[in-house]
Amino acid sequence: MRYVTYEDDGRRRVGLLDQDGRVLDAGFDGDMVAFIEAGAPLGPARKVDGAVLRAPLRPRSLRDFLAFEGHLRNAFKNLGRQIPPEWYDVPAYYKGLPDTVIGPDEVIPWPSYTEQLDHELELAAVIGRPGRDIPEERALDHVFGYTLWNDVSARDTQRRELPVGMGPAKAKDWDGSNVLGPCIVTPDELTIGDLRLTVRVNGERWGGDTTANMHHSFASMIAYASRDLTLRPGEVLGSGTAATGSGLELYRWLQPGDVIELEGDGIGILRNTIGPRRTRS
Repeated sequence: MRYVTYEDDGRRRVGLLDQDGRVLDAGFDGDMVAFIEAGAPLGPARKVDGAVLRAPLRPRSLRDFLAFEGHLRNAFKNLGRQIPPEWYDVPAYYKGLPDTVIGPDEVIPWPSYTEQLDHELELAAVIGRPGRDIPEERALDHVFGYTLWNDVSARDTQRRELPVGMGPAKAKDWDGSNVLGPCIVTPDELTIGDLRLTVRVNGERWGGDTTANMHHSFASMIAYASRDLTLRPGEVLGSGTAATGSGLELYRWLQPGDVIELEGDGIGILRNTIGPRRTRS
């Protein structure tokens, strides 16, 4: 199944996409998180004409990991750094702000404090079943589905923040800095161990990778995050950037008006446009 949140006449509702990409109302009164918590109950489906896709959910939380060794090697080479040995043992993450999330075809705002805006190509898992101290061998049973995540970054700001050792802050936090979509696809429809991810800017392929190259799996991320902590439906865990999935690795930066397309096999295309450059008054 491919689940969406759509807007129609100013209302946002849970829907699903049929094989032809048409939106069908799911017959549920509530948002996506409530839908997941309720066990994804489907009522009588009806076709919705003129539906506009929005972010598939307002996550209960956002955790972003660093799973792709290739991305780290490329990025750290440009920064003159080495991958710390701890990375190979610990699926570390930082936390993002759920209220910064926007969805398909929305304009990504340009924050006033950056000259180096960058996209990040990621796959994200949406938790569907609560659990604490989840063993790795059963961790994927807690996944409701997967979506794409464009973790937009202000790289010059990030470069100033990283030496402090506190993780990213304003480099990741502004209204519209996290993009999810276009849908949530249930695990039975995906080959999660070898799923191809691609990013294009203005129709030009900038990079791509496959989940087969993840050093840390979603199962290990879930197991790690759930130590002594209950994970709940609607929480989102990101893979971190796929190798060549960012402009940082190429030293190419986004410009106002650029159209970014993230594509995942079986998930579809998450498309957004970069907004005008802003300066502080």
